[in-house]
Amino acid sequence: MNAHHHETGPATKLTHSSLNEIAPARILVVDDQPTNIQVVGSVLGKLGHEIIPAADGPTAFKRLALRKPDLILLDMLMPGMGGHEVCLQIMGNPEWKDIPVIFLSASDDKDFIVRALDAGAVDYITKPFNQAELVSRVRTQLALKAARDQLKQLAEDKDELVGILTHDLKNYLGGINMSAELLRGHVQKFNDDRLKLLAENIFRSSGLSLAFVKEFLANAAADYGLIMKPVALNLADVAAFVIQQYQEAAQRKQLVIQSNFPAQAVTVLADASALDQVLDNLVSNAIKFSPPGKQLFLTVQSTGHFGECIIRDEGPGFTMEDKTRMFRRYGRLSARPTGGEASTGLGLSIVRKLVQDMNGELSCESIHGNGATFTVRLPRPISNN
Repeated sequence: MNAHHHETGPATKLTHSSLNEIAPARILVVDDQPTNIQVVGSVLGKLGHEIIPAADGPTAFKRLALRKPDLILLDMLMPGMGGHEVCLQIMGNPEWKDIPVIFLSASDDKDFIVRALDAGAVDYITKPFNQAELVSRVRTQLALKAARDQLKQLAEDKDELVGILTHDLKNYLGGINMSAELLRGHVQKFNDDRLKLLAENIFRSSGLSLAFVKEFLANAAADYGLIMKPVALNLADVAAFVIQQYQEAAQRKQLVIQSNFPAQAVTVLADASALDQVLDNLVSNAIKFSPPGKQLFLTVQSTGHFGECIIRDEGPGFTMEDKTRMFRRYGRLSARPTGGEASTGLGLSIVRKLVQDMNGELSCESIHGNGATFTVRLPRPISNN
């Protein structure tokens, strides 16, 4: 948000000591009057800042192309290309648009100031300069830029952490949980209650950890947004992979997973990670909430310009109250896991958001007591239609 140079909102959050601790910066000064550049250079140079002079817009662009400055002081009125046009071109360049620009002008006309701020400038200083005011405004904008850069770095670190959770930790925990489930089944043969308890604790703890990681990833996707990378995927292949991941869990509950996949590939445009999370959640929920001895049905089919994956279970289904809140975030539903599984999951609200972010639709049909049917509908590549 642009700030009028009389406003002090952002600056009031910066302490006097923090302003004095701003590291030396590279400042591009664009002015057709060498005297003005000398004055600015003299004042700011004493603070350790590197002053890069430019007498006009084209020269400023050359300086910018060589190395990005931390701040730009830009004269409003210059012959040829005026400061307004220079600022618009700077803001229009993705590589430069995050550089704060402070306009300098002998005019204090309100229309000039409005035009300057509308062009993307963050502040406006009138000539002749008051040295204390110039230093204060420069320090404030450098402090704000340093804070923005730090936040950007934190966001990149967060994205890297999410990537590690997605690609490594999730897989590791999944493997541990699957092995723990197998171990739990085998130790039942031994008449050792302590061994059974240890196996059960490993299985439950790893399950809770895996569920937490999945929920964290889903919440990160909902709160910060995922950059979807749609690619052509065989919907049946993704569904088959998810089924394979849950075969052991289904067998433990005497559940039979019936798959109905067409001979011809049903190709959809989807983000591989997001689609895996969606089907993983829907299949895992179907297993969690199905009583032992029931069946699950996974069908993949093509319907015109869309591909569909349909997951149907024979569980308790949803009540009318459930249906009104099933897609709300953190909504609690009436059904409970039937085999002591961890109940923490992605949440249907986030599953639907992931599907919508892939330009698809998620729908549910259910009659309480007669199971539920979830349909994931995703667009097919135009070339395949």
